[in-house]
Amino acid sequence: MHTNFKSDENGRLRALEHLKVLDTPKEVPFEKIVTLVKQTLSVPICAVSLIDKNRQWFKASRGLDANETPRDISFCTHAIKGTEPFVVNDASTDPMFMANPLVTGGPKIRSYAGIPLTMSNGYNVGSLCAIDTVPRQFSQAEISILANFAKVVIDELELRQLASIDPLTGTLTRRSWFEAANKEVERAIRHQRPVSFLLMDLDHFKSVNDEYGHAAGDRVLQQFGTLVRHELRKPDIFGRYGGEEFVAVLPETDLSSANILAQRICAAVRKAKIAEIDHKRWTVSIGVAERFSHETDVAKLLKRADVALYEAKADGRDRVNCSESPASHLRREAAA
Repeated sequence: MHTNFKSDENGRLRALEHLKVLDTPKEVPFEKIVTLVKQTLSVPICAVSLIDKNRQWFKASRGLDANETPRDISFCTHAIKGTEPFVVNDASTDPMFMANPLVTGGPKIRSYAGIPLTMSNGYNVGSLCAIDTVPRQFSQAEISILANFAKVVIDELELRQLASIDPLTGTLTRRSWFEAANKEVERAIRHQRPVSFLLMDLDHFKSVNDEYGHAAGDRVLQQFGTLVRHELRKPDIFGRYGGEEFVAVLPETDLSSANILAQRICAAVRKAKIAEIDHKRWTVSIGVAERFSHETDVAKLLKRADVALYEAKADGRDRVNCSESPASHLRREAAA
């Protein structure tokens, strides 16, 4: 069922965010689609347009110099308001668009056809659009062709999302998590803001598999994913590092705040019960690290979190251990 973005714009933006596609490099499937649309419909401009909070961003385009435009002047923001194709035959005479800078100036839009990209969850995340620089009435056959190409775009977006999600726990895969973590570190450097990392390892997990079977082990991993997501905040990025190890990036978070959140996760796991192993206590150990001002490498940051995690396990497990804070690191360097 289609969800009207007017009544749930936050949900629509979350659906777009979960695709992990904004500001990503060019990808061959999307490039092929816009090339085929341009050739098949004989239009000078076409694009896979994704509508973010304040902008439209082009995953792929032909005939456009920009990678994005403000959302408030975009045609595609109107296309995502419904389930049907959005068509403008002559923008220069249309009261809604005649004063639009994309009409009065470059790229001189005159006619537009946009198909909303409706994901399987019902949210319109953007549109596939065909644009001409002369007035034009798109035929029903042309609209049908564009709609079929839009289905291919939707399939590619959803396949891309599936590839980035761990099928057992619903968390990001290791590769996707690293991509997102690198972006957060870059943002923290650019804005000189704190960012912290959690590396989490389920204690004695092998014994769960050995004693109760892999089905019970899978239940533990799934419930752990659910528990952690409940404790994390919306901006936090959670992934499966491998096996029973999980990772999280905490934007805008210093070591002290990251420690508090990690302690909450430990407590939540301690209280959790799994039907098959309800008489057995299962716990998690967590290593925490905040980025030092000179650090740019996610792998090196994780190494410090890993050392802290190792120490937590050596101290008896079921606990949080923090790496050196940036302030104490600076004091130690100054004294050296």
